[in-house]
Amino acid sequence: MIKPELKQGVMAVSATEKPKKLNLKTVASYLGVSVATVSNAYNRPDQLSPELRQRILQQCTELGYDGPNAAARSLRTGRSGIVAVLLSDTLEYSVSDPVANQFIKGVAEVLQEHGMDMLLLSGRHNTSSSSAEAVPDAFILYGAPSNPEQLNRIIKSGKPLITVDCNLDNVVSVNVDNYAAAHRIAEHAFAKKQGKVAVLGLRLIESDRVCRIQPHELYSTEQAISRRRLDGYLAAAIEQGRDLPADAVWHIPLNTHHFALVAAREALTQYPRPQILLCMSDRIALAAMAVARDLGINIPDDLVVAGFDGIEEAERSYPSLTTIAQHSDEKGRTAARILLSGELGADLLMPSELIIRQSC
Repeated sequence: MIKPELKQGVMAVSATEKPKKLNLKTVASYLGVSVATVSNAYNRPDQLSPELRQRILQQCTELGYDGPNAAARSLRTGRSGIVAVLLSDTLEYSVSDPVANQFIKGVAEVLQEHGMDMLLLSGRHNTSSSSAEAVPDAFILYGAPSNPEQLNRIIKSGKPLITVDCNLDNVVSVNVDNYAAAHRIAEHAFAKKQGKVAVLGLRLIESDRVCRIQPHELYSTEQAISRRRLDGYLAAAIEQGRDLPADAVWHIPLNTHHFALVAAREALTQYPRPQILLCMSDRIALAAMAVARDLGINIPDDLVVAGFDGIEEAERSYPSLTTIAQHSDEKGRTAARILLSGELGADLLMPSELIIRQSC
């Protein structure tokens, strides 16, 4: 509830001489409110009414005050109001990938609601800088860690940590059931079409080139969610009496249109050609459908294609793409809420959804 004197103090600022030195204390005195009230306007907006917060922020802007300094606040309170998201890839790749982009958006929504900022860190960064562990209050690890040294520094910092789309010992994780989701969409594809099966996989082995896999090279189920998806495909194939040998599975190192085109063209120019194509991402599936069009292969009469992710482009494509929607934005919101609540208890498996469209 707003105290009457706070309203009056903020409204009557013109009668007070403007402070020469702008800091939290002088600005609060000038506005006629407490230091905590100004701090809350920037850092804990839920503690103020929208009207009071808006008036405080407007007056601060007119003064030229941009808010409490994050470094000073960190030294004073031990908190910076920053949550770091450690990405398994480069920043350039992560912000251009539609799935990662949805996830980051979901995290950002929750942090904004709590008046907090987000710091994006690349897991591909090779420096040994300790700034990442000195500033953020907590960490979200998105994807399998690619820099052990960087990960160890974060763990040793003792700050709250949650993982998404990967697992670490003694760290709470947020995932979908990749095995069950892959099994479900493979079953659907097998019911739609007889014939040869091929898989366009994503990050199944340690290699930076498009290639077919050797079983001994595969990441373990603990290391990669893609391995869990492959196991789901394989289980459905065995149950349905379908043959899915290792040479029918492609490894794609990055979820990009370019790499997907290379793998899809290799798969669809084989003889005999696959009639069922299981793709570990929607972006890969959309590239495969583009290759099929170039080769004069009709979808779904000659070839059925199944994706995974549920990106917006999958619905807009022609034919529209059958896929597993894993709702990455909600996954980001959920991870951020759990982290900020401090209730880092049990791992969470979020629901996914089979969306049936024209391609399969």
